[in-house]
Amino acid sequence: MFRLAVTTLRYRTAAFLAIFVAVLLGGALLAAAGGLLETALRLNAPPQRLSAAPVVVAGDPAYHPPNGSGSAAFPERHRVDAALVAKLAGTPGVAKAIADRSFPAAVTGSSAEVLAGHPWSSAALTPYQLLSGRAPVGGQVVLDERLVGTSKPGDHVTVTVAGEPRDLVLAGVAVARHRVDVPAVFFADGDVPAGVDAIGVFPADGTSARELAEQLELPQGVKAYTGDDRGVAEYQGIATSLPLIIMSGVFGGMVAVVMALVVSATIGLSVRQRRRELALLRASGATPRQVGKMVIAETMLVGLIGLAIGLLAGRFAGNWIFGLLADGGIVPPQLRYDQGPLPFAGAAILTFAVLRITVGFAAGRAARIRPIQALAEAAVPNVALSRIRIIGLVFAGATVAIALSTPFMGPTNAAAIGGPAGLTGSIAVAILAPLVIQRALIPRITRYVENRGTSGVLAVINLRVRAVQFGAILIPITIATAIAVGNIYSQTTQQKAAEEAFTSNLAGNVVITGGIPASLTKAASEQPGVTASSELVRSKGWIEEPYDTSHTSDAWPLLGLSGPIYKDKVTKGSLNDLTGNTIALPPGTAKKLKVDVGSEIGVRLGDDALVKVKVVALAEGPSGYQSLLLPAQLLAAHTTTGLPSQLVLKTDEKLHLDLSKWPGTTMGGRELLADGLDTGLGVDAWIGYLLAAIAVAYTAIASVNTIAVAVLDRRREFGLQRLTGSTRREVSRMLGLEGLLIAALGLVAGLITAAFTVLPIAMATRGWPIPSGPVWVLIAWIAVVLLLVLPTTAITGRIAMRAKPMDALSSPVG
Repeated sequence: MFRLAVTTLRYRTAAFLAIFVAVLLGGALLAAAGGLLETALRLNAPPQRLSAAPVVVAGDPAYHPPNGSGSAAFPERHRVDAALVAKLAGTPGVAKAIADRSFPAAVTGSSAEVLAGHPWSSAALTPYQLLSGRAPVGGQVVLDERLVGTSKPGDHVTVTVAGEPRDLVLAGVAVARHRVDVPAVFFADGDVPAGVDAIGVFPADGTSARELAEQLELPQGVKAYTGDDRGVAEYQGIATSLPLIIMSGVFGGMVAVVMALVVSATIGLSVRQRRRELALLRASGATPRQVGKMVIAETMLVGLIGLAIGLLAGRFAGNWIFGLLADGGIVPPQLRYDQGPLPFAGAAILTFAVLRITVGFAAGRAARIRPIQALAEAAVPNVALSRIRIIGLVFAGATVAIALSTPFMGPTNAAAIGGPAGLTGSIAVAILAPLVIQRALIPRITRYVENRGTSGVLAVINLRVRAVQFGAILIPITIATAIAVGNIYSQTTQQKAAEEAFTSNLAGNVVITGGIPASLTKAASEQPGVTASSELVRSKGWIEEPYDTSHTSDAWPLLGLSGPIYKDKVTKGSLNDLTGNTIALPPGTAKKLKVDVGSEIGVRLGDDALVKVKVVALAEGPSGYQSLLLPAQLLAAHTTTGLPSQLVLKTDEKLHLDLSKWPGTTMGGRELLADGLDTGLGVDAWIGYLLAAIAVAYTAIASVNTIAVAVLDRRREFGLQRLTGSTRREVSRMLGLEGLLIAALGLVAGLITAAFTVLPIAMATRGWPIPSGPVWVLIAWIAVVLLLVLPTTAITGRIAMRAKPMDALSSPVG
């Protein structure tokens, strides 16, 4: 049977090519997903600026809920107590300890976009060495050689620190002894803002860095890092592996499911098209076991070759996807992509299992063929609802149940609950595809197509009697439409809802963005026509005293205000009292925590500082998107930059304000309120977009291959049609109508399936079942499907009719 299986491959190239490509792509993407998982578990980020220090001590960048599970990244840099530097320097086994402080510093005229200022003493942590000049003293700086331009030691340079331009003297020019991506600006130690971000610890001679790190006595929330782990202390964003683990899991699982559906449909189509030859094998004495083994052997041979090549491509796919995530800000660009042997082994095992299980079902169907029954069904395939296909009704019911429950969820849980509806709906359509085609051919549609002439009549007949074969084409179109459209519009809808919720409750018609120093706030507020102004600071935090169990690893949005621009209802107290160490809570939260106006609570801010604040007001907010309101000055002091990020103004006339005095700031309308807004959808959005990309890739491959297989298998049919009087043009027109109908049906089925995800999520997040997002995405997707189906059908139709009619009738295949 193995020799017969190999021989079969020569005559069924198109069908097996479809399986080969699907497995190749699936293996590559699963290896990539495994690489993302390994990267998340390792979190290796080789340090650059701190690489000279064998041990780096820094605050834990992840928040660990006291009464909850999991962890979350601190939104701000977690600093350590300055007194810890002297303590570590006096520890046995420590040669010296050097403190580092990072703060925004922009050199006017420099082409570098992201800069950081540091004390000159921390240059030894890289190390940097002077090319010219000397170490800085008060009012002087040393610049990385990439920032100097035409300046030379002794010249004056303008550096913006804390939003205020400073005229400083260039004391020297320095160069790093190895690669450092972000150029540094070094200040005299006395000119550096207070605080310590990290401490570089150098072991004494004969002391191991790893052993020293384990022996250091550190306060709670502070850790010692060695090796590549030191990057956690240098780069923000490398705090917890949870987002990447979730992404890799969802990504890999969806790849496996889509690959199983596509491969299953392709194998099923191939087996059904070969019922005649399989029947002849059974009639000539082959046992059901032999027929099944032949189908398994030929499919697994092709699949394993595709898997081997797919694993080789997995390295490139992984690096490409990781690069996209880094460019999108989901992972720090300094994080190293680790893809060892385990991701490839896992991808190989999972792909093999998916392939073996799907081909096992197809082989089982082939083995159960009765010779006489199969010869009869080769002409008119049976489309009865088998027991296996009844499972599709279960998935359809699950889809409806999910869609009905999603609108009653909060915005946070809506995506998690409603998202799977697209997948379960796609599985239902995939299982019930032949019945979907037959039930969709209602009289109104069939009459319209039949009015196109004989070609239309034949197209309708073919769709009815070949519903199983056309189902293999319907499946990838439906799945891709449901996943691509559903994921994209779910994300755009959630993003729009979050932006509307966070900006609609703020009054003001002019917004200034960038680091907002006090001088800019004062100058803008004194402009003619300005009736109200407020600095805005955004961060995240947790209520710990009393402990708020509604937000454990997921943080509360924190909004810092300094003026009367908040529009939502204040049910008790007054926001005019929001000064000093105070806070305004949502009424429901206050009731749950059993606190009221005048109560004192403890809030863990984004830099891990636990601040005691007094409740001065109960302020409502958009349902599901409430924020904790704090004074802007209090919150800004606990952010990485130390400055408000925006200034909102209410004006009666056009504002004329020269911002050239404050480099890095811009002015515009209310649309700028959403700039830099962290809606918490970053990872979810990228999961959705990656899944949409998978859907597009599989649709292109599966649709082209299944159409080619289905059309080329009909050579005898086309030859017979031409012998009975049909022209090539009439046969081509029939094929075009079939392709147009199946593409339209796939699009409609996919859009209906996507609606079970998108509309309930829109209801849960926006309050009405109207999604938000660009219409061109839908139009572009429809165009993509039509451009895949119609040209492929036309080209393969011409190939199938290339032979003379009599030669086609005697063809060994089709």
